[in-house]
Amino acid sequence: MNLNILYEDEEILVVEKPAGVESQSAKSFEPDMVSEVKRHIHTLSPKPAPPYVGVIHRLDKPVGGVMVYAKTKRAADVLSRQVSGHEMEKVYAAVVCGKPVENSGAYVDYLWKDGKNNCSKIVDKGIKEGKLAELSFLIVDSRKNGEEEYSLLEITLKTGRHHQIRVQMAGHGTPLWGDRKYNPGFQEGSVRGNVALFARSLTFSHPVTKKKMTYEAEPKGEGFEMFQALPLK
Repeated sequence: MNLNILYEDEEILVVEKPAGVESQSAKSFEPDMVSEVKRHIHTLSPKPAPPYVGVIHRLDKPVGGVMVYAKTKRAADVLSRQVSGHEMEKVYAAVVCGKPVENSGAYVDYLWKDGKNNCSKIVDKGIKEGKLAELSFLIVDSRKNGEEEYSLLEITLKTGRHHQIRVQMAGHGTPLWGDRKYNPGFQEGSVRGNVALFARSLTFSHPVTKKKMTYEAEPKGEGFEMFQALPLK
């Protein structure tokens, strides 16, 4: 696997994760991003000990997009605080089945993670272990393919819960294209493995220089082909 590196220095590495690859070390023989980043660092600067790679945030395996990894523990600590303080801005492109009622809006829900089945559900506010989940969305375009209507959305994630965008969009009636876990239309006999969700923009402050940095990548994947000629706002 060839890494698409968007930025690199002594402290951090910003890279585009392909859909279908794990964000962190995988318990399989398939490639994962941490192993690939370690291999890249070792190639540039071979040392006896394995290089340090800090996982700051995650993308689901079927989701592609921009990620930042820390190359030092100092950078990992600073970037992790940005994540927990909601200071890291994450903007996604998504193709959903259907169309939200409003052209723009926000969803505020409580999500409960079912670790046994690796899924999350929207629950009532008072449910134990339910965590606040917030996002905002903007409809970029919508179009019909036969009887089906699809919408291209720009989604800004306010919190980073397990499967958050996938669960919230499905819970509000517009599940993601290709999502075999949360979209009933793709569960029966579907061979598609990836979801039309892409982390297209990531903004954070450099852990040492404090400079605000933004990195972007163009959405890729079968679901986005319906809207390829449309630039995101």
